[in-house]
Amino acid sequence: MDKKKIGKLSKGLRQLIEEEPNDKTSGTISAHVKSASQPVTAYAQRTLNHLNGGSTLQSALWLKNHLKNGGKLVVTLAGALSSFQVGVMLAELIRQNKVHLVSATGANHEESYYRYVAHSHYAYIPRYTELTPQQEAELRDAGLRRITDTFLPEDESVRIMEPHLLKMWQDAERKGEKYFPHEYFRRLFKEKLIKADPKANPHDCWAYAAYEKDVPIVIPGFEDSTMGNIFASYTYGGPHKNKKDIVLSGSVMKTGLDYFHLMYDWYQKESKNSPIAFLQLGGGISADFPICVVPSLKHDLRLHGKVRDWAGFIEIGSSPMSYGSYSGAGGKEKITWDKLSTQSYYQIIQSDVTVVFPWIAAVLLGL
Repeated sequence: MDKKKIGKLSKGLRQLIEEEPNDKTSGTISAHVKSASQPVTAYAQRTLNHLNGGSTLQSALWLKNHLKNGGKLVVTLAGALSSFQVGVMLAELIRQNKVHLVSATGANHEESYYRYVAHSHYAYIPRYTELTPQQEAELRDAGLRRITDTFLPEDESVRIMEPHLLKMWQDAERKGEKYFPHEYFRRLFKEKLIKADPKANPHDCWAYAAYEKDVPIVIPGFEDSTMGNIFASYTYGGPHKNKKDIVLSGSVMKTGLDYFHLMYDWYQKESKNSPIAFLQLGGGISADFPICVVPSLKHDLRLHGKVRDWAGFIEIGSSPMSYGSYSGAGGKEKITWDKLSTQSYYQIIQSDVTVVFPWIAAVLLGL
């Protein structure tokens, strides 16, 4: 770095410029951890120095330091990452007490279970973009539901679990009880109603790891999932209902309001002694929902001065900043909504979660 040229710049601009990362110096990352001895992390420090790679490493090392200093972490799962086996990494992070709450789409949550019971029935088609509409119809008729490059086997997963959940819902109605969606699902493990696929590794199921560790799960918009659709069909009593079909009361299921109340209480309790960071994997409601807990506590419950800001916000996704999208909005915009403070660490990594998250997980796991 030419310090003479740099010295001609304004103070504010000089502060933004760092030494080029190399074998002897690591720029910003040196503020978080020293050069790593672990092979994967050491390789990452040597190679992930610029652009999205650099942002990935800086984020991973910031999170590592955050957790080392007693911080806690919320992870949010968008889309269908569970079908893409995000559990291989996430479950181990949960087991090692590095994840303290998971907010997931209903699809991600249930698909963690589907992988658990039907892993060997999944299929993979790498050249999915070349399929014709007729071939897609063939897949439909065979009961193979395509999610990008992966086929979810409905008969061996959804339809295996549905009868057990239906019985729970009916029992709850008879007893006048109501539970969160994830609480019904957890009973499948607790009561040993489902078995792991013989060819599956149960340790790759993040929902099972969360069950064992009693890590809270938030599922905003449960209805927007296969089992959520099924539950909606059972609770429907309108003119298109078959008179012979079962009719359930929707009151047996706790809703998004209940999940938000859970977030109020959880955040205030857990942030009392620990700063909490936010790792957003992809966009959408799984992240937009829980990040709002901080401004809502401040402004809606009027707890000004009694709410700790999010310590850090890291998002991995490919959504552009357009149409008022929460998913593509940068960390600076979140400051204006009081979701983040000027002191919060923030990083947006414009990339594919399936490429970036394994690097971050590897660093956090000390690989």
